[in-house]
Amino acid sequence: MILTEKETAAIKDLQQQEKTCIEKYQRYSGEAKDTVLKDLFKTLEQKEQEHFRSLQQVLSGSVPASDCNDSDGRNYNPAATYDKVGDSADKKTDCFLATDCIVSEKLASSEYNTDVFCFKDSDVRKLLADIQIEEQNHAEMLYKYKNVNGMA
Repeated sequence: MILTEKETAAIKDLQQQEKTCIEKYQRYSGEAKDTVLKDLFKTLEQKEQEHFRSLQQVLSGSVPASDCNDSDGRNYNPAATYDKVGDSADKKTDCFLATDCIVSEKLASSEYNTDVFCFKDSDVRKLLADIQIEEQNHAEMLYKYKNVNGMA
């Protein structure tokens, strides 16, 4: 498979988005106060690394299989760490980190939703659509964390 200049640019832009998310999750896992949130950030970092590697494969001329994983968000049920009515400094910090990551996931999801239409290859479009769904799952997981901890 040979990508056009426009397709190559789109993949590179998406990779930059993934790289930023990876770095954010690495940093935030160190800054989070709650171990449940730390673990979530580490999980999401790994997922973003998978996305980055998939995009690298596309740049190299092959398209990895996609599984359309739409269950991670639905099946995520975090334990509550914080009191729903309390407003400690640690809770405020973790709320900020989770909210900031939701914003990043929304942006990433939107970019995939737009860029999918740049590609003529249906397997690449399927892969990008799959990653877009996974980005939505990440935002849902973060929202569920916030909700169970009285942050939403």
